[in-house]
Amino acid sequence: MIHPNAIVDPGARLADDVEVGPFSVIGPDVEIGAGSRIGPHVVVKGPTVLGERTRVFQFASVGEDCQDKKYAGEPTRLVMGDDNVVREGVTLHRGTAQDRGETTIGSRNLFMAYAHVGHDCVIGDDCILANQVTLAGHVTLGDFSILGGLSAVHQFCHFGEHAMAGGGSIITKDTPAYVMINGNPAQVHGLNLVGMRRRGFSNSSLKALGDAYRLVYRQGLTVEQALATIRERYSLPETETFAASIEVSSRGIIR
Repeated sequence: MIHPNAIVDPGARLADDVEVGPFSVIGPDVEIGAGSRIGPHVVVKGPTVLGERTRVFQFASVGEDCQDKKYAGEPTRLVMGDDNVVREGVTLHRGTAQDRGETTIGSRNLFMAYAHVGHDCVIGDDCILANQVTLAGHVTLGDFSILGGLSAVHQFCHFGEHAMAGGGSIITKDTPAYVMINGNPAQVHGLNLVGMRRRGFSNSSLKALGDAYRLVYRQGLTVEQALATIRERYSLPETETFAASIEVSSRGIIR
């Protein structure tokens, strides 16, 4: 299953059925789960953990030292869940000692060609980063996030679950859950209704989220007033997620 022209360090731990293509380099302190396929010309550097059924395409670099100038070779990690797809030329960097010491990626994510995930990022499950999306360090993406091609996210930004960014978006503030954004600088253009319907959100939940969105963005209320009104009117998990994604913002939300 390992091509004779691949280099796999004796300190790497690969499940018995892992495939490694020609000219790939798997370094020490790398763990790769069962059913995974590492294509040709891939570099995986540890400490890195790749879950089961991971697919990495050619010329990707996974678990490399970060680009933060404060990084001085400390032992940091990259940890990925299961069923992730890492396409051509993607770069996924490990964490820094100054933050969490770990870049954490969930399961079932798709990283399209030439996407970049910076140090200490936290990515949930079922996210899509289209071609050449760039995440600076310390970025957090919620579950089911979608970032259109050529989007860029500033360091320390939070991007809420089920939110979507159009192609070429420049994101310098926090994005609440469930919203759609686009532009440079990015602005909010409503809720991600199509995405939520595809994922089975009920009509009553969508109606409540529509009301919550209008309270934040259309009624001229302060953020505090809008959140208080949302919680007075609704006790749904979806509206609480929306409110909480705004409440935790440290950079201010995209308007």
